[in-house]
Amino acid sequence: MGQELVGGQALVDQAVLTIRDQGVEALTLRDVGARLGVSRTALYRHFADKTALLAAVATEGFRTFRLALLEAWQEHGRGRDGFVAQGRAYVRFARDNPGYYRVMFGGFVDKVECDPGLADEAGSAFAVLVGALAELQQKGLARGDDPQGLATYVWATTHGLALLAIDGQLSRPDVDLDVVIEATIAQTWQGIAR
Repeated sequence: MGQELVGGQALVDQAVLTIRDQGVEALTLRDVGARLGVSRTALYRHFADKTALLAAVATEGFRTFRLALLEAWQEHGRGRDGFVAQGRAYVRFARDNPGYYRVMFGGFVDKVECDPGLADEAGSAFAVLVGALAELQQKGLARGDDPQGLATYVWATTHGLALLAIDGQLSRPDVDLDVVIEATIAQTWQGIAR
């Protein structure tokens, strides 16, 4: 096994590919190591078990997701357009990264017990949405309800759309996913707008 110096990020990347191609249930440390040409001993230097590897996958996913949401908000005016851009970024992230998304939200990892860094990163991603909604409220654009409650409503709606998209439920000839995304985000905006 000549590549004993493979880093943790290479293992995470390979895990994401395996999840994308075969599903999270098919993921094993042994398979990830074999695909990268590293021994089990080398694997265990980075991850104690499959749960630890999944926690690393989820942490990386939430970090990337948070940055995508933040970028969408900041680049599109931090108002209604920023909110709409965040919705698009959310569904696009799920569609483009189903391996990450399934691990992040699929219940495969107990965020609290497994890895405090994962819980922090997941909370930070949600905080981007809460912060955007609070800013919309300050500008008089969003209802004055509890921002956490509004964020939960927005998240639940967008999450449902994202899952339908990555599960292929919206991949029919009579359905234009981009039209569905835009309509859902517009309706979600109506639900929170002042």
